[in-house]
Amino acid sequence: MRHRSGKATLNRPADQRRALLRSLMTSLFQEGSVKTTNAKAKVLQAEAEKLITLIKRSLGKNEEFNAIRDAKQVLFTEASQRAAVEFGKQTQKTSGFVRVTRIGVRDGDAALIMQVDLISEK
Repeated sequence: MRHRSGKATLNRPADQRRALLRSLMTSLFQEGSVKTTNAKAKVLQAEAEKLITLIKRSLGKNEEFNAIRDAKQVLFTEASQRAAVEFGKQTQKTSGFVRVTRIGVRDGDAALIMQVDLISEK
């Protein structure tokens, strides 16, 4: 029996959840960091790690065209797609591409706010 095998629903239907994560990932790759709630940050971290790993796997096979295609399936803007492929090219890490840091609480509803950053090697 597989307990707790479901995904985080974020209290949204599947199409809205997918659009929200795509939008957050687009902003993450364009800006380098994004501020969001705790639940969204956890899901965003997992999805961004998976996308970067997929891009790195395509780049490892010298298939840059396929890496761009993988990025286009998830990210909305061309600038964020190029940024994701460039990030995959320049990093030598195999995991731990994204850092989640606690910032504080939101004034209106006391929701925990997190900052999600891409970790660059410099």
